Amino acid sequence: MKQSIIAKYYTQALYFFREGHPRSLKIKKHIAASFGIKGVSILIGFLLVPITLDFLNKELYGIWLTLASVITWFNLFDIGLGYGLRNKLAEALAKNETEKAKSLVSSTYFLITAISGVLLILFLLINPFVNWNTILNVDKNTIDTLGLVALVTFAFFCVTFVLKLVQSIFLADQRPAYVGFFDLVANFISLAIILVLIQITSGSLLALAIAMGIAPVVVLTFCNIYFFSTRYRSIAPSWKFIKKEHFNVLGSLGFKFFLVGITGLVIFSTDNLIIVQLFGPSEVPAYQVAFKYFGLITSVFSIIAVPFWSAYTDAQTKGDLDWILDTNKKLKLIWSGLLAVSLIMLILSDWFYRLWVPEIPVPFILSIAMCIYVLALAWGNIFVMYINGVGKVRLQVVVSLVGALINIPLSIFFAKNLNLGSAGIIMASTICIGFGPVLGPIQFNKLIKSKASGIWNQ
Repeated sequence: MKQSIIAKYYTQALYFFREGHPRSLKIKKHIAASFGIKGVSILIGFLLVPITLDFLNKELYGIWLTLASVITWFNLFDIGLGYGLRNKLAEALAKNETEKAKSLVSSTYFLITAISGVLLILFLLINPFVNWNTILNVDKNTIDTLGLVALVTFAFFCVTFVLKLVQSIFLADQRPAYVGFFDLVANFISLAIILVLIQITSGSLLALAIAMGIAPVVVLTFCNIYFFSTRYRSIAPSWKFIKKEHFNVLGSLGFKFFLVGITGLVIFSTDNLIIVQLFGPSEVPAYQVAFKYFGLITSVFSIIAVPFWSAYTDAQTKGDLDWILDTNKKLKLIWSGLLAVSLIMLILSDWFYRLWVPEIPVPFILSIAMCIYVLALAWGNIFVMYINGVGKVRLQVVVSLVGALINIPLSIFFAKNLNLGSAGIIMASTICIGFGPVLGPIQFNKLIKSKASGIWNQ
């Protein structure tokens, strides 16, 4: 009896992964692989928190989290070219335009390499005059080498900035599991290095910066060499295929994503800095613990939803409206399931924090605010994936810019004036991501029914 039940479920699983639209089958396989990969990545991410706390201390860990988030702001200097490549390459691959695809890849690599080189030179010139201790609200007696730590972190960032373009190719080719797998390898290497560092030294932000920076560089270097020699050999970057006309094509769409990225930077990446300035670096870990815990919901939904970005581009290019509508309904059902899971996580949050990082108390109001935030973000992404996939992002740009303008003052008002602490900061962020959960469904319906006009169709 037991064997027949197992055989039944095995048969159903085979049917699930073998029957259906070819586009859906490809996504199913990569989502299934991504869940396994992401599960291990999440485990490593959770292990990294107490291990890094053991290597540093609460204050130094807060400093590291804030410095790392500040450095990631420079991701915006790709002016959306990675996203532009993802959309345009997906279109070219859908139409089997190999030469155009190779030219798009070559042109993007050239532009990103040039931008990265200029950024590194400027940082080398400016860094000696930047007072990182003031920016991060840290006494010089606590650590006096922040400038060097920032330089090392930024140098690794600039190299990664170029190498990670291969991830845009994975996503355009609807192979998100590749991104997750190689991120997992990089995280595992970082974890291994930190475990070694704990045995030979302690409290070194510089050593941590090297450990966290070198792993992705090594892994992404391998990815670029291997995949452009094998699967993506036909579209590997080449000087001969760099074309100026693609600069405008990539730049036009990319600039819209760049503006969305700026708003995302202000809304998502300034939280640590605001907490540091209002309450000090020792308050950052509690916020990050809650963010990482409820980020499980974001991670799970991203694994499912992100592959549909380029799949929507492919479907729109081929006029497959039925597939788009069917996919949207399924994503809504999945979100409903995650709603129930997130509420259970909220109930168990205090118990989990005490088990995971007992030295970091997390206020329950912060957990409530974080739970609402991740649910709103996931709901919005159901519709934003399609909107981004078809490149109709002008309304998103406008609304997101408004959100970015009010985010910092709103965060300070909620945190300080209303006495909500760091919970007020994530509440402000929830309000400022209003495009996705509120206007996203409206624009989606307009586009699907061919009733979008003006800014709704741009």
